[in-house]
Amino acid sequence: MLYRAIKVRIYPSSEQSQKLTQVMGCARWWWNYALNLCNETYQQTGKGLSQVALNQVLPKLKKSEETGWLKECYSQVLQSTTLNLTKAFKNFFEKRAKYPRFKFYHGKQCCQYTQNCQVVENGVKIPQVGVIKASIHRLFDGQLKTVTITKTPTRKYYASLLFDTEQETSEVVLTGKVVGIYLGLKDFCITHDGSKTAKYANPKYHQKHQKNLARKQAKLARKKKGSISRQKARKLVARIHERISNTRQDFLHKLSRKIVNDNQVVVVENLNIKGMVCNHKLAKAISDVGWGRFVNFLDYKLQQKGCLLVEIDRWFPSSKTCCNCLYQMSEMPLDMREWNCPSCGTHHDRDENASKNIRTEGIRQLSVLGTRTAAVRAASRREGGEVRPKGGRKSVLRHSPVSKDAPTSV
Repeated sequence: MLYRAIKVRIYPSSEQSQKLTQVMGCARWWWNYALNLCNETYQQTGKGLSQVALNQVLPKLKKSEETGWLKECYSQVLQSTTLNLTKAFKNFFEKRAKYPRFKFYHGKQCCQYTQNCQVVENGVKIPQVGVIKASIHRLFDGQLKTVTITKTPTRKYYASLLFDTEQETSEVVLTGKVVGIYLGLKDFCITHDGSKTAKYANPKYHQKHQKNLARKQAKLARKKKGSISRQKARKLVARIHERISNTRQDFLHKLSRKIVNDNQVVVVENLNIKGMVCNHKLAKAISDVGWGRFVNFLDYKLQQKGCLLVEIDRWFPSSKTCCNCLYQMSEMPLDMREWNCPSCGTHHDRDENASKNIRTEGIRQLSVLGTRTAAVRAASRREGGEVRPKGGRKSVLRHSPVSKDAPTSV
């Protein structure tokens, strides 16, 4: 099945906003309570709690006088929170994410509805809330699965609508262009499709707003904690961060769409971004450029079109290898942007040469492994596999933080 989602802006009334705030508060409290319960249970017994065990705690909390206000929250919201927590534990134990953290009031708030939601004319109908006015610019044909409502730090509300389109993923048939992409900092990316090379400049959105952000953060730091003026200053800082995020995402969406429309196979490097940001000299620039999100955008757009994303190994010497005679340099410092091949004498631009080698390696993998194997291997790398050989078996964990459940009591 092919799931597709759309994010729309919603405009709840004051009463609806109050109700959504209450539901988000209940979901946040239950997340923190369940996470703390899992931590304490593991420390005492060495065992964790599954999704079923956590959901069995909810009726006891609703009957208690201290936490009876949980009955006012829609039950499916709390159960979806439990599911998300167990998925967070699963991702942690399979080394795809960090350990689940507690949620706080300040920042982004969200709640998820999994049943009895409808898309009506100019709005979204939510249980216990009613019809919320929405700016819906498009919809997908299929069943509405979930509605996730988000409240940003700037007090804006959004709804993410997930549809089951009941369509099968298109089979990949390689008949079009193959493009190699080298991701960099000076230029955001350099592409080579076999005939021409294109460079796309790095917009550096965070650097453009850096002075304004520093000025607003300095004003925020001088405000008294808990005061109304501090809340206003916090909102101004959040607006700048939101503007940076929106402009960066708009750029990544448009560029990825352009590349997908012009090519059928996209070859990129499987970069260790998490390790690269440990370099304190380049951490801010790497975080600002958004390589990981760009590759994700390419991936799902290519899947929808029936095309293929190929990721080559991060240790492949794309910059040090001559694309003409395949001579490999022993060393290639970062400040060397151009170089001459000692073997054939070809003059190379470092990034253009890397994009050509990436494309050649991607074509070689397709010819050796085949389309299906290359796609499976790329998906495995994106899920965190094939980083470096490690001992032991892969975890078979499903929805439980650990393999066994501990008894619960409230």
